[in-house]
Amino acid sequence: MVRRLIREYPWGILVSNNDGGLVASHYPILLDDEAEGLEILTHVGRPDDTIHGFGDREILLIIQGRHGYISPSWYAPGATRAPTWNFSAAHCYGVPQILEPEENLEVLARLVANFERHVEEPMFLNPEWGRPVSQGTVGIRLPITRFVCKIKMSQDKDPVTQNQVMAALRRPGTYQNPDLADDMARALSGD
Repeated sequence: MVRRLIREYPWGILVSNNDGGLVASHYPILLDDEAEGLEILTHVGRPDDTIHGFGDREILLIIQGRHGYISPSWYAPGATRAPTWNFSAAHCYGVPQILEPEENLEVLARLVANFERHVEEPMFLNPEWGRPVSQGTVGIRLPITRFVCKIKMSQDKDPVTQNQVMAALRRPGTYQNPDLADDMARALSGD
């Protein structure tokens, strides 16, 4: 589940506690498929490395999956009429490892390739112009030592309500979200 979320939603929120205050930054992330365990590759812009105080302290990485509003008007008769929000998220914890400049450049190239491969005329990171740009960033490897997946997909509702919610999410309208309906179906079936 956590690997799927990272692959499908490669945008993370890094949260750390530095000098008694919480700090959050938003960056693209990449699952390191070459690592033995669960590891994330990313980078932060300078001065975020200093602001976070990366070192030997654990940080939190939040990956937010699909989510959406669930109207009580979609519920079966007799169901509690409280509106809610369905969502999936992963809270990943680990101690970040700062990468050497050449490793950082490699991670930046991998991040760019991961996203550029989907465009019609991809522009991959050229080391010649990428090296000076990379100096404004700090590469990070984050071995995930523990994680918590949070999945709320109307599991607490009766089957009629669950089916009506999925049908409503598939209908055209303000809250149309067929992908969330698919996530619900997967979660409710135990996948």
